[in-house]
Amino acid sequence: MSNTVIKAEGIGKSYVIDHMTNQQHVTLRDVIVNTTKMLVEKVRHPNSRISKDKEEFWALKDISFDVKQGETIGIIGRNGAGKSTLLKILSRITEPTTGKISIKGRVASLLEVGTGFHPELTGRENIYLNGAILGMSREEIRRKFDAIVAFSEVEKFLDTPVKHFSSGMYVRLAFAVAAHLEPEILIVDEVLAVGDASFQKKCLGKMGEVATEGRTVLFVSHNMTAVENLCQKAVLIDDGSVVMQGNTTACIQHYLAIILPSIIKDVPLVERKDRSGNGKIRLTNFHIEDSSGNRLMAARSGMDIVFVFGYQSSEKEPLKDADIGFSIHDKGTLSVLYSSYVDQSFQTLPYKGEFRCLVSRLPLSAGRYSIGARVTIAGQEADWPRNAIGYLDIEGGDFYGTGREGFGTSAPLLLMGQWTIRED
Repeated sequence: MSNTVIKAEGIGKSYVIDHMTNQQHVTLRDVIVNTTKMLVEKVRHPNSRISKDKEEFWALKDISFDVKQGETIGIIGRNGAGKSTLLKILSRITEPTTGKISIKGRVASLLEVGTGFHPELTGRENIYLNGAILGMSREEIRRKFDAIVAFSEVEKFLDTPVKHFSSGMYVRLAFAVAAHLEPEILIVDEVLAVGDASFQKKCLGKMGEVATEGRTVLFVSHNMTAVENLCQKAVLIDDGSVVMQGNTTACIQHYLAIILPSIIKDVPLVERKDRSGNGKIRLTNFHIEDSSGNRLMAARSGMDIVFVFGYQSSEKEPLKDADIGFSIHDKGTLSVLYSSYVDQSFQTLPYKGEFRCLVSRLPLSAGRYSIGARVTIAGQEADWPRNAIGYLDIEGGDFYGTGREGFGTSAPLLLMGQWTIRED
């Protein structure tokens, strides 16, 4: 175990769900009756720790793996699989219920927006605070200070209390601090999704540098391309258990082929829990139609199709200032092939209905693609199912009008251009 920096053995984590908290009004009679029931149950079952009004939920079950110094490990799985709970245990934010974990080295974690920052302190003060928490001397922090600020790109707001930062600014500074203060182990959750694309690329590059310097990186992401490019190994978690670990590509393929399709197949979109947002609106279903309004099971390359997203407001009243966007992902890697997130704004819309987007001459080759979608209300995220909301099956078509179909999965995106020749 000389070069093993993280060793997890039989890690389990349970939580007790108190169903009594779901009652809107609890009377004195309720308290007396439930207390009596608990006492009677205790006499009947003296070894039981959980009452009938409570439910024990295991977020993690018998998790075991090793991480060696200098390795970059991707932790993948659907939302609710237990990834974030595992990272909180590795970061010593929470203790495991069962099992044990051994960690050698200083750990820096970026698990959610605001982790480790004091909202009343300025960005400058929080850099020194985080450094001190990591065990850095003031001189060490001062030496790294300019690099941290330059990377974060928040110099203009450095002396502003971070409670006034946007989520993107928060993440920029938090990641810059975590990555530059030279921890032996860097743990990063999906929080990077808050930043813009250029900053995400910058962060991935920095994590690659950290790994080449012999430090260890644990990376949770739904971006399978980033995981495959950055991570030497992967751990696939589902329903609180390790399903597979080892080769990154093999783990990703198993996730995309087995785990992810079951989410869409088994649970209707309206009932799914793997989503974030304030809930002012919820996407309820998804399907595609042709330009005449006929529902389709599959489409052909080059045809006009309509993407239909059913929705409903939680307040059953008209909504204002709504934006919707959707993306089409290559099923093999979940890379984005098409995105429609610009200028899809509606000033008003009924509380229940359908968002409909016509895409002319669908520029995709034959194959299966996954669809993602996100809705905001007044600039605030309202609903974002974190896993795909459905699939788009494409059959071959004569996109270019040449009498031949496209190039299949080797060239999924089809573009129509106009060619000319200019003499030198």
